Amino acid sequence: MFALIGKKIGMTQVFDESGNMLPVTVVHIEPNVIVGERKVEKDGYDAVILGAFEMKEKKVKKPYAGQFPEGVKPRKVCIEIQNFDKEYEIGKELSVSLFEGSQYVDVKGVSKGKGYQGVIKRHGFAGGRKTHGSKFHRAPGSTGMAAWPSRVFKGTRMPGRMGNEKVTIQNMKLVKIDIEKNSLLINGAVPGSRNSTVIVCVAKKKNTAVK
Repeated sequence: MFALIGKKIGMTQVFDESGNMLPVTVVHIEPNVIVGERKVEKDGYDAVILGAFEMKEKKVKKPYAGQFPEGVKPRKVCIEIQNFDKEYEIGKELSVSLFEGSQYVDVKGVSKGKGYQGVIKRHGFAGGRKTHGSKFHRAPGSTGMAAWPSRVFKGTRMPGRMGNEKVTIQNMKLVKIDIEKNSLLINGAVPGSRNSTVIVCVAKKKNTAVK
């Protein structure tokens, strides 16, 4: 398994060989640097630590800078990738060419925050009648029991904060790899707002060679 850290640029559309229009999300892969590793002998598992988004020196605190080896500039975002199956060495930069030969990817990101929402928008409730005198339109209805035990069960669908959660979308088709611009064109919508950080990894469940 391998992955890279990128930035969601936005959505556009492209045409395939048959002339069909495909909505795609453009993900710019920032220069990813391997800043560390984990070994079974010492840590109990194998993994590499990827870093992206170079930081200004004046914003780097000494305790934070201590995790980066000599010659590697501190990075704003660092993640661990277990069972990294590509050749690597500390300080080496990785690019989108890593995805050559892959057709499907999994994308991880933080979804857009939508604030405090009611049950109709948050959970898709149908609501009540809209006729005059109904007095029940967008209310959630009963949430608990009238008799013992008079409590609300955990997991009951109620109004609350919507969005702003970690989301993973699996098996997204990789339409194009733009090596010159260091970008990926992925079919469909990717979680998060524009310029948000996303993690693109090779699909775990579905992957074949690009034809």
